[in-house]
Amino acid sequence: MKLLTVNIGRPRSNPWKGIASTGIDKQPVEGPVAVTAPGPKGDGAVGLAGDRVYDVKHHGGTDQAVYAYAREDLDAWEAELGRKLPNGSFGENLTTLGLDLNGALIGERWRIGRDVVLEVAVPRIPCVTFQGWLEQEGWLKRFTQAAVPGPYLRVIEPGEIRAGDPVEIVHRPGHDVSVALVFRAFTLEPELLPRLLVADALPEEGRAMVRRRTAGGSQG
Repeated sequence: MKLLTVNIGRPRSNPWKGIASTGIDKQPVEGPVAVTAPGPKGDGAVGLAGDRVYDVKHHGGTDQAVYAYAREDLDAWEAELGRKLPNGSFGENLTTLGLDLNGALIGERWRIGRDVVLEVAVPRIPCVTFQGWLEQEGWLKRFTQAAVPGPYLRVIEPGEIRAGDPVEIVHRPGHDVSVALVFRAFTLEPELLPRLLVADALPEEGRAMVRRRTAGGSQG
């Protein structure tokens, strides 16, 4: 299991959303990249030095500090869409190899390189910027139905990472709430929502949504 590339965003105009810019155009970089916890959502800060988000209401902050996507899933999308998808194409900060990102459990922790430890927090939910960026008609529906979203990660231990670093799973929690399960529950299969509250590491925003949508059930 390893990190293929570290990808940093270049600001570009965002004609698909009611904000001026987007950081979805992620490009691989060489050399070490500092990783730190960005703090609460609201100012555009993320976990990787040199990167940021522009939709500060919906992106960035502690629980969306770093976004990862698997090269294996990009390869599958390449075959399905009939187009090249270089590392970073989905706006991911980390392109990985050999790691089951969608089967990863909420609260699972990975050590990347020597120092950095990241924790799986929540799946990525696609937005109109993603569809516009890929220029793919019906992309939001297609991506949602596939249920291979990749996870957002929070920073537990800061440090530096670089392309080629090994990735090691250092903690797996004692539940079965995976990235794919949360994504399916949040999107097309709300009947799965009651299963999510056993995952203590699910962000409070997500836990509150589960409680609202399952009123009368367990409050966790």
